[in-house]
Amino acid sequence: MHSAELTSAQRGTREPADYREPVDPIEINAGAYYLRALRADDRLDDRPRIVEGFTDPVFRDWSPGFTITDLTAAGQYVEHRAEQWADETRLSWAIAEPTTGLLLGEVGLKRLDLTAGTADASVWLHPDSRGKGIATECLGAIIRFGFGALDLREVYYRHAPGNDASAAIAERLGFTRNGTENHLVHWFKSA
Repeated sequence: MHSAELTSAQRGTREPADYREPVDPIEINAGAYYLRALRADDRLDDRPRIVEGFTDPVFRDWSPGFTITDLTAAGQYVEHRAEQWADETRLSWAIAEPTTGLLLGEVGLKRLDLTAGTADASVWLHPDSRGKGIATECLGAIIRFGFGALDLREVYYRHAPGNDASAAIAERLGFTRNGTENHLVHWFKSA
């Protein structure tokens, strides 16, 4: 056995008390949906559906800061999400139809602070996937993952005033409204 293969205990060293292994990308069975990493490869390419979602007028009304209008930008978006997972600032999952892998949207835990035990929940759906309960079911799954697997203590959810669909999702998931700040409605949910 090479010394590099020895465990900390075998080497007589200990990891710092606050050390933990990095969170590897995982897949989640969210009932009728499958949560997986966004992809842009020869077997599965989410980029066209990302472009369709981000250029949709309803999406643009509620998320004006996001501009993805072509496959190149969508590919950069997929790469960026993988980088964020690696540096643990955002864990993001594609919402996929389980038999075809078709991208229906994306859910995530952003502004992730594993030390403080907090994150913001986020979601967007492709236009043909809205109004079917998908956002509620999949956001609920990642919030349970956050509280259970990541030991989060609190998850926040924010949306623009007037976005009734997002408010309804927050209410169905048991979030508590916490006012409006910086032109966003704020909600929180504790473990």
